[in-house]
Amino acid sequence: MRQRNPSILRDGTSCFRKRCVAEGFPRLKTEDGTTLVEFAFVCLLFLAMLFGICEFGVVLYTYHFVSHAAKSAARWAAVNGSTCSTDSSCNGTLPMNCEPVGPTTAADVQAYVTGRGGNCTQPGITPGGIDVSKVYVTASWPVQSGSPAICATTANSPGCTVEVTVCYDYKFIFPLMPKGSSAKCPGSSTTGASLTLSSTSEMIIAH
Repeated sequence: MRQRNPSILRDGTSCFRKRCVAEGFPRLKTEDGTTLVEFAFVCLLFLAMLFGICEFGVVLYTYHFVSHAAKSAARWAAVNGSTCSTDSSCNGTLPMNCEPVGPTTAADVQAYVTGRGGNCTQPGITPGGIDVSKVYVTASWPVQSGSPAICATTANSPGCTVEVTVCYDYKFIFPLMPKGSSAKCPGSSTTGASLTLSSTSEMIIAH
């Protein structure tokens, strides 16, 4: 019988086919284990990145609401000043969202945003996905250096300034995110807020 030619291994040694296959099994098992570990690391990084992108989108959506609510509430307060109830161009119907009109109070401005309290009889402008219990609205009528003299006695008169601040205590919704920040909105009773999102808008009262 003619003897089979041995196969040449990478290290220069020779072996027959059956023995070569048998010796190659441990190496294949080691490679499989390495691949599994690498996949686990890549999977963790991918999930962390995916959660981060989703969380950033929710935060951006929430801040967009906070910014829009502050501007919208300031505009609403600017056309619902102390003389609004005697002005035929300001009748309190939709989309003004609240009635009776003029003079607007801080509670009315809060109700315009959240739909809670004040003289508002319509739902607030807070959209779905936003926890109304974490929305805090403050309205003030600061006297500016160039404001009319009447602003010192009747702050929400035409020509005076109205300032609206909308604040939201945000909690991360995905795991492995930081929680329990001490920062929170003024007057908030929320515990464990992760971020405090706030926006302020000022406008001159028209009527």
